[in-house]
Amino acid sequence: MLDKGLVRDVLDQALSKGGDFAEVFAEETARTMIQYSSNEVEKALSGREYGVGIRILFGRQSAYAYTNDLSREGLIRGAAVVAAAAPGPPAKAALSMGGDFDRSSPHGMVLSRPELRGLKVQGVALQEKLALIEIANREARAHHTLISQVQVSYLDEIQHVLIANSDGLWVEDDRVRTRLHMAAVASKGAEKQVGSAGPGACQGFELYSGLDIPGIAREAAETAVVMVQADYAPGGKMAVIIDKGFGGVIFHEACGHSLEGYAVSRKASVFAEKLGQEVASPLVNVVDDGTLENTWGSTRVDDEGVPTERTLLIERGILRSFMLDRLSGRILGLRSTGNGRRQSYRFAPVSRMRNTFILPGTSRLQEMIEATPAGLYAKKMGGGSVNPATGEFNFAVMEGYLIHEGKIEKPVRGATLIGNGKEILHNIDMVGDELQLEPGMCGAASGSVPTTVGQPVIRVQGLVVGGRGRN
Repeated sequence: MLDKGLVRDVLDQALSKGGDFAEVFAEETARTMIQYSSNEVEKALSGREYGVGIRILFGRQSAYAYTNDLSREGLIRGAAVVAAAAPGPPAKAALSMGGDFDRSSPHGMVLSRPELRGLKVQGVALQEKLALIEIANREARAHHTLISQVQVSYLDEIQHVLIANSDGLWVEDDRVRTRLHMAAVASKGAEKQVGSAGPGACQGFELYSGLDIPGIAREAAETAVVMVQADYAPGGKMAVIIDKGFGGVIFHEACGHSLEGYAVSRKASVFAEKLGQEVASPLVNVVDDGTLENTWGSTRVDDEGVPTERTLLIERGILRSFMLDRLSGRILGLRSTGNGRRQSYRFAPVSRMRNTFILPGTSRLQEMIEATPAGLYAKKMGGGSVNPATGEFNFAVMEGYLIHEGKIEKPVRGATLIGNGKEILHNIDMVGDELQLEPGMCGAASGSVPTTVGQPVIRVQGLVVGGRGRN
């Protein structure tokens, strides 16, 4: 992608005015996106994106610039921009500590594998991708007469990255991803409800041969149909059973962001300075894992070239680790956990989640329901908002059911879950025995990146449910 001699010169230029670390991130990404609505293709885009980001660190600060001018002049000019931000004195030559780029260690390897060079994406005709979309559209629309609209989007991409730094690191990697997302709208009078599904993985088109796309489309439609005919949910404080899979979005948003080094190092997290302390129920064990094979949020190295790992965040309610990139680790005096991530070369990396989930316990869903005299079963979660500094959150329930005397009573719509991240962790009193993961996209300081949420079924006591109905 770039010549080693040129990269060395760029790193030297970046450190020419000061600073103690320099990094080059080069990217070339081929991407296809299709949006389908109202029984026709609304948008189809296919193209390539390429560019280089250059960063320096000096103490607890950083400077970043990017360019898609890959000429020698363009890259040296970008390096000069970041160099000007650093206080003097000028640093030594970029590779004075690390010697030449390290080709012998795992950090110096080219990780590209021929089977990941995108043949199972690039070799697929556009008509095959459209056929997949049309199956999802047709099955969702045919599910029920109340389905009024269906939207389907398709994505595949192959990202090749090169990461080199002044410590002598040189890593190249290929990342292949594809995803199909569908949303079905059910209408009854003026009321509309949405059901959605979005399978995706670090695979090529072969992903879809193992998925029941018609069944997934019908399930999304069924959620919309059930909810549009349901009564409004009652409000109040109650026990809430949150189902497996995308139910993990509550932990991701309400707690996960507060465990990222970006927030912790700025003391903008409720978990700052709480390593080794009890922050959750003893039933709660949480992992962030970038190594799960083919999983949506996985990479072999992060966007700083650090090998990804399985990081135990919470163990039996005790906070064991944060998710760290190089800069936040430096500020906190801790090593990087391989969580430095960015949307593209246009963003400097910061600590971000990868595949983050609550580990299974021993309870079964039916057992939880039977042990709940009154409450809400949140079968599918929707979107929400959270303040990482306080942990306060507000999430919509996409599909919910009232529980009465240990049985599912009826579906209810319009429920929201309102609470505080650190409190919800302490109030988990049952954890299911079956883990499920779901892909999603997470937007934050370094752009939008693929992340996976997940959990087994959990029961939370005393959660505030916002609603419009009566008990």
